[in-house]
Amino acid sequence: MAAAEPTAIGRGDLRNYTLVTAAYWVETLADGATRMLVLFYFYELGYSAFAVASLFIFYEIFGIVTNLVGGWLAARFGLRTTLFMGLATQVFALSMLAFAPQAWLVVPYVMASQAFSGIAKDLTKMSSKSAVKLVVGEGDESSLYRWVAILTGSKNALKGVGFFLGGLMLTLFGFQTSMLILAALVLTALVTVSRLMHGHLGRPDAKARFKHMFSNNRAVNVLAAARIFLFASRDVWFVVGLPVYLETVLGWSFWQTGGFLAIWVIGYGAVQAAAPRFVRQRGVAGGAEPDGRTATWLAFVLAAFPAAIAICLSAGVDPALVLIVGLIAFGVVFAMNSAVHSYLILVYADNDKAAMNVGFYYMANAGGRLAGTVLSGLLYEWNGLVACLWASVACVLCAALLSLLLPSKTPSQDRSGGELALAG
Repeated sequence: MAAAEPTAIGRGDLRNYTLVTAAYWVETLADGATRMLVLFYFYELGYSAFAVASLFIFYEIFGIVTNLVGGWLAARFGLRTTLFMGLATQVFALSMLAFAPQAWLVVPYVMASQAFSGIAKDLTKMSSKSAVKLVVGEGDESSLYRWVAILTGSKNALKGVGFFLGGLMLTLFGFQTSMLILAALVLTALVTVSRLMHGHLGRPDAKARFKHMFSNNRAVNVLAAARIFLFASRDVWFVVGLPVYLETVLGWSFWQTGGFLAIWVIGYGAVQAAAPRFVRQRGVAGGAEPDGRTATWLAFVLAAFPAAIAICLSAGVDPALVLIVGLIAFGVVFAMNSAVHSYLILVYADNDKAAMNVGFYYMANAGGRLAGTVLSGLLYEWNGLVACLWASVACVLCAALLSLLLPSKTPSQDRSGGELALAG
């Protein structure tokens, strides 16, 4: 029987994994809603594009730190501990904005609250992503790819719902009441999971050392470097430049913009969830599981889409049509690329250091988002959305070139083909 089925992975493991995933979904929903609430609320107050981008700088910086430290904490104390820490921190971060006097809602204070949100999101994400490695049988990479794709895809779909929810809540309830509602939602998830979960979710290792967080696995290091540029390529135009362009140039309201971005992210998540089937049917991975070659050519294909959007906008083609069609195409290829990366990190991760390897990898992920967020505000103020799009092209090409260094075969392909996939 497949390792991904409940009878094969053990009822206790499946119960805990289901709880951790549900908590991650709630956290993701709240995180997406908060992003839209903060972005639109402060842009409506007259903040510039770069000032709005700066509100999320600490969110990304502390995400980098959290993934580094969190991987060590998870290895030492178990994923249950890091999950609870993440949910509790998010309740605190949302409460900071819900109960603050109006005079406190200025850039430094909001940056501080976003720092805690970044910590919360990455602790919860690392706990959920690492849990997949624990419940899927070793060597069953087909099931691993399927489970990772479903988790990642559902997460992004819910983040899209959060985008729409944030815009809608700002319209219906206002900024601080919305934050209070989201805090109550996350608190409910924390209480529920703490009462129902049993065990540590993974075997705590009291001998785990912080220095072990820095991977000596060449494949993990190369994949992490490619991940930095892949996510910078998305956020350099998606985080600030695109929503500001939709509101100021196209004249969309913030709830319309939030709804459009929500639909895009939901579709993006659906593609990620379906990535294993699509990749095999289209022969992207030669009918087998993806490897370094898959990540390489998907990245090269991805670079064509922001370039095409930039060219069309510069040529005066209807911007609404260009962005809608271009975003759909970009989202499909980016989602497949991201799903392949999320699978490869678990394939490359050492079983006894899975949480630390995953933490190191998502530290790179946060680094890419940080670079993309800052550049999105700066480049948009310099030369608008077109500048952001050309920066996206450059980042994708860097990710593709780095992917050339990834192993051409996964460990399971090695075992069947007799080659050393991780040599060097």
